[in-house]
Order: sequence, then structure tokens, then C-alpha cells
Amino acid sequence: MSAISEFFKKFRRGNSGDAVFQLVALVFSLVMPVTILAIFIVLWQESEISRQEFGISFLWDKTWSNSDQVFGALTVIYGTLVTSAVAILLAGPVGVGIAAFLTEIASPRVNSVVGFFVEILAAVPSIVYGIWGFFVFAVFLRDWIVPPIQFLFGWIPVFQGNFTLSTIFTASLVLSVMILPTVAAISRDVLNAVPRDQREAMLALGSTRWEMFSMAVLPYARGGVLGAILLGVGRAMGETIALTYVLGNAQVLFTSFFQQGSSMAQAIASLFGASTSNVLRSSLLEIGLLLFVLTFLINVGARFLVTSMSNQPSRR
Repeated sequence: MSAISEFFKKFRRGNSGDAVFQLVALVFSLVMPVTILAIFIVLWQESEISRQEFGISFLWDKTWSNSDQVFGALTVIYGTLVTSAVAILLAGPVGVGIAAFLTEIASPRVNSVVGFFVEILAAVPSIVYGIWGFFVFAVFLRDWIVPPIQFLFGWIPVFQGNFTLSTIFTASLVLSVMILPTVAAISRDVLNAVPRDQREAMLALGSTRWEMFSMAVLPYARGGVLGAILLGVGRAMGETIALTYVLGNAQVLFTSFFQQGSSMAQAIASLFGASTSNVLRSSLLEIGLLLFVLTFLINVGARFLVTSMSNQPSRR
């Protein structure tokens, strides 16, 4: 209300340009909150049948039976969290390492060329990653990577079982490749924003390049790097088309990376068009609501962590 009253005050004073600019900026600033609220309301209303039928137990029920019309979200939540966690554990350090190489070691020419290809990878459509992952990468894993892993670590339950092209292992690695450009590109921009004085001061004191990076540059940019990693997590959790090719569509609590599984976004994309009952459709929409809330909480948590870490003094 204060913004609207300020608008009329400026308009009456003849300062119509500023008044219109302020009103337009206010309207634009309300677009995203209103959109988020509208999405939440629609998903909440459309999932009413599922919420009334299964209640809160929908979150931890692993049953998925079309014949009995009983559905639970535990298997898809489990698949989403596992594949996203493995993907970020692989892509996070590699992405930050690429950013460190481009900002601290590579020449300007190499930085420009490699940075260009990193940004190109970020623009590749997810369906291309899915096709490549199933027809090329999964075959490579089956013939060259999985056999030595099973030979050396086959006694561990997570590496047991028969490897098929669509597995948790394939999906996690494809996801890591997909989110790697995001982590690397944002981390590179964050590291480039670190003042040159930070580097020069450490080098002037006799520090090595590694000491300079680990003790001055990285602590200064830790908030932004963490934000890049969490953005990668958000993309991994919401990935749909690529996982439709490389994850399978098995609503099970898998115990091995070489089994098939399902994720929240992939289950919605695979089953929604073929849903023949209102219960299944409502259950899929409730899964969409859970995914929406989960990604929203991750982004809020990321903002909180980035803010809190940025306000802490860097340790020397």
C-alpha cells in the first residue's frame, strides 16, 4: 500500500515518469511470487484425491500398484535423492576444479576457448543427453567400466547385480555430466569476481599458488561456489527427459547402483500421459507438489547458507 500511495504522490507532483517506472517495477517484482503461489495452489487442488485417499502416509509408502490403485511416493523420492546426491558428489569437485584451472592457471586464450565449450555444454538440450547416455555412454559403461568395478568391488552390495543400459549408475553419471557445466560456469564467474588484491597479497607474502587459492580465493568465494553447487542439485532433482531414457521406470527401493529405479520428475513424465484413473493422476500431481516444495526449500536453504557464509569473516 505504501508503494501505491507513493505512486500517486509522485504523479500529483508532476513526476509522472518516476511514478510510472516505480509502478511498472512493482508489478514486475510481483510476477514471480504470484506465479509460485499459483503453481502451489493448482498442484494442491489437483492432488486432493490422492491426499484424501492416502493421507500423510503417501510420503513413506513404497507401494505402487496400478491394479489395486494404491500409490506411494517413497520409491520416487528415494530415487531422486540418490541420483541427485551421487551426481553432485561427482560434478561438484570437478566443476570447481575446472573453474579453478580456468581462473588461476589457464592462459586467457585457453580460458576463453574452454569456457566457451563449458557454456555450450550447458545449452545442450536434455533429450540429447538422454539419447547419448542410453545409446553411447551406457554401452561404454557396460563394456569398459562396470566389469572392473564388479571385479574389484563386487562384494559390496551397491555394486552387485546385472548391469542393464538403464540403471541408477547410468542415470547418476549422466546427471553429473549435465550439471557439470552449470557448476563450472557459475564457479568460474564467482572466482573471477574475487579482487586481484587477494591473490597479489598472498603471493607477495611468499605463498604458493595452491596456498593462495585455498587460503584467500576460495574462502572469499565460498558463498558463490556453494550457491553454484546447490543450483546444480536443483537441476539434477528436476531433470526429466534424460532420465526417462537412462533410469528406467521401476518404482522400487533399489539396493544396487546397477538396478533400475525412478525419480519424481521422470515418473510424472512417463506415467502422466498414460494415466487412466483419477487416483493415479492425482498421485502424480501430488508427487509434482512434493518436488516443487522440495526444490523450493533447497533454494531457500541455499540462499540462507550463502548469506550466512558471506557474512562470516574468512579465516586466514
